[in-house]
Order: sequence, then structure tokens, then C-alpha cells
Amino acid sequence: MHKVLIVAGGYSNEREISLITATSVIKELKKKKIYNLLLIEPDGNFVKKLRKFNPNLVLNLLHGRYGEDGYIQTILESEKVKYTHSGVLSSSLAIDKEISKQLFIKNNILTPPYFKLIFKNNFNLTKLINKIDKKFKFPVVLKPINEGSSVGVYISNKSNFKKNLSKLERFKEIIIEKYIPGREIQAAILGTKKLGIIELEPKRKFYDYKAKYSKSAKTKHIIPVNISNENFNKVNSIALKAHKLLHCRGVSRSDFRFYKNKFYLLELNTQPGMTSLSLVPEIARYKNISFIQLIEEIMKDASINK
Repeated sequence: MHKVLIVAGGYSNEREISLITATSVIKELKKKKIYNLLLIEPDGNFVKKLRKFNPNLVLNLLHGRYGEDGYIQTILESEKVKYTHSGVLSSSLAIDKEISKQLFIKNNILTPPYFKLIFKNNFNLTKLINKIDKKFKFPVVLKPINEGSSVGVYISNKSNFKKNLSKLERFKEIIIEKYIPGREIQAAILGTKKLGIIELEPKRKFYDYKAKYSKSAKTKHIIPVNISNENFNKVNSIALKAHKLLHCRGVSRSDFRFYKNKFYLLELNTQPGMTSLSLVPEIARYKNISFIQLIEEIMKDASINK
């Protein structure tokens, strides 16, 4: 029996989604009857529980902070336990939207122009609005620097800018990014292979938290994507380049906007969701890779010293 410790839940804003992911994955793995599974949430006793179970590998199904930012990966490296997905450095680079964007720009990967805003007491709203008008014009995208699943992401025009900005003050610093309209396309990489792409047509303003995880949001998933072969190859290649650039392992999903025949990389996710509504399992399914095969491929790549 392979002893697999599944880590899910945790402390981030995406705890609930992480647990839904874990439920989906456990249901699949149980069918095989070759896995001894234990699900735990990271808490103050995490290391104690980890040592007691002494797994062959840890399947990391955490989303967002503490699970996707290098934190849990550091603990697993120090305990010398093999784990899935990306390593410490890769995770911390990918979740930091500012650092990852700087790397994309430096390596000629197109990403929307942006600047960082640090909230201070002497904050001047008029000056900020003038700066935006000068740099990009409205609408703009406001987003925290290191949250996942579109947590705290707002598309703002001038009239709702102040209101949306005030909702993000708790983050201390955020990114203000030029809003790129166009088609929403996501590309998955498995190992070092291009898994494929999917297009999303959200009924909501954009593919936000509700559009991602709620069936009632009725987001349309389009696969195969109606796109030229040249552009199909181009977007897959950019996703692979970004995956390699950030030294990702296992699986990653890159989010793009396709506008005026150009792909803008918005961000790369090192712990993409694995629920029934999730995109990576859907892309894999289109390639005749079943959910269990996908999970086992990710598990095969488990290691330390990434």
C-alpha cells in the first residue's frame, strides 16, 4: 500500500475550495484500493501528524497562501518528505504577482502593464486617479499581490474605483493593472508537456471566484477552442516557457487574455483546482487522460530538492 498524505484546507481564503478538491481526489484514489490515504489540514500539529503517518509522499492540494507560496513546501523539504507540485522558490515566485510579472517582462512574455500601490496614511486619491489616466486609462484591474482564485480582484472604472480600493486596504499593497479586454484562454502544462487549452465565457464580468467555483454562475467552458493552429501553438508555447521560467513542477495553469491577436499572460497557478468544475481535469479529459491518470501523473513527479 502506498501511504499518501493529502494536505488540504488550511488558512487561506481558498480553504473551502481546497477541501472540495481533496474530496474529489480522494474519491478517485479510493477506487484503486492501493492507497492508504490520510487527509489532514495544516495546523500547529502538522509536523507531528506528518511524522506519525510517515507517508511515501504528500499530495499537496492546498490553494492560496501557506500552500501555494512556498511555506508548506519549506516544511516538507526540511522533513525530507516527497511532495507534489512546485518547490519552494517556484511557488513563492508564482504567487507573487509583482515578481512573476517582472520575470515575464524580462523574458519577453507579454503581460498587462501595471504598477504597485502601497497603502499609506497620506494616500492621495486624486493623484492616483491622474496617474492611472496618464499611464493606462480606466478601466483597471485591482488585485492583491499574493492571493489566488481571483480573491480580491476588481475591475474598476472611475466611478467605483474608490469603493473597490477601500476593500483592498487590508492587503497593505496591491497591483493596479491595465485592463485587457478580449477572450479568456487558459493553458495547462503537465510535467514538461503541453496539455492543452480551454476558453471561458463567464456570464459575470470576468472569471472571478464565483465564476470559477459556482455552477449557478453558468460559466461556459469551450473546448476545443476556436483558434488558428498558429495561435494554438503560440499560447501553449508561452505557457510552457512561463512554467519552465518559474521552475514549476507537476502541473501548472496559465491564465491569458487574447486581444488583437496577442496573448497577455495574467498569471500562472502552481496549484490549480482539481474539483469537478476545474479546468485542468477538463483539459486532460479532452486529451483522453482520465482524472485518476492525471492525479497519478502529478503524484509520480513527487520529490524533494525541486
